[in-house]
Amino acid sequence: MSPSPSSPPPSSPASSGNHPRLLVTRKLPAAVEARALGSYDVELNTGDAVMSRDEILARAAGKDGLLVTVADRIDGALIAALPPSIRIIASFSVGYDHIDIEAAAARGLAVTNTPDVLTDATADIALLLILGAARGAASGMAAIREGSWKNWAPTGMLGTDVGGKRLGILGMGRIGRAVAKRARAFGMSIHYHNRHRLPPDREEDAIYHSSVEGLFAASDILSVHCASTPETRRLVNAQTLALMPEGAILVNTARGDIVDDDALIAALASGRLRAIGLDVYNNEPNIDPRYRTLPDAFLLPHLGSATLETRNAMGFRALDNLDAFFAGREPLDLVTPRCRSPSSAS
Repeated sequence: MSPSPSSPPPSSPASSGNHPRLLVTRKLPAAVEARALGSYDVELNTGDAVMSRDEILARAAGKDGLLVTVADRIDGALIAALPPSIRIIASFSVGYDHIDIEAAAARGLAVTNTPDVLTDATADIALLLILGAARGAASGMAAIREGSWKNWAPTGMLGTDVGGKRLGILGMGRIGRAVAKRARAFGMSIHYHNRHRLPPDREEDAIYHSSVEGLFAASDILSVHCASTPETRRLVNAQTLALMPEGAILVNTARGDIVDDDALIAALASGRLRAIGLDVYNNEPNIDPRYRTLPDAFLLPHLGSATLETRNAMGFRALDNLDAFFAGREPLDLVTPRCRSPSSAS
């Protein structure tokens, strides 16, 4: 099957020597693409159009590996249809819920991700959402853009302080801990729920809640940082939101499917929640249109890792994993339990 006519033409390989053959499904920062071109016979997506599954399969022919992003749905059916030459899927992301890990492992494919390098950038966005939601930034920006701001008023556009508030962190991994560090500087007290309680040196002064319900009930502001798993999908729902204090704030920089859109929109529209801040969504970029009508919804277009420095670091980390694999070493960020060595398949 040939690539779609609307898709950009493939780039020329860096060489025709003994370099591993790599398909990169999206346009990456220039420095990352330059490094890839120096190490691989690489096909780049110079036009950055999202590839269809058929196009991925067509362009994967003859390749040894794939470098994919969160926009690529690498499900079990696609993995089963990949050509036998593919031995590794490197994801340009820390999350890998867009890849069927069990199917990849069953086929003997290596799958890697890019942890650590996007922690600070995502934590910064979480704080931006917290502050933007608490201070009514969405309404304020709309007033400026629409020309409806007429004068300063003592009771106009009143937000709420974050200092002295209880910040609940759902998922106290790298990003959750980075958010806690920043939030302490704003005078917030930290509460958290995690699959396992942190050791004292990482917990610091944070208060652990052994149940999700306990965390929601103790959170004036709740920041979502857990991974998307069958257990966490729709974890933010009508029942858990009802446990939060009246006028609480919820922000999400993790994954959209952790939130039940109907429940969250209803809680905000009813005044149960004061405000929300979202950087991730179900079915993004085709988000629920009702979010756009809510004046107290501070919305960003999945900017969590969107700094040049961070995106470069993510690309270099993905290439580090590919380099290790093709050199016969185990990649640093391997998320599949087993994989084929480079010499075991043509």
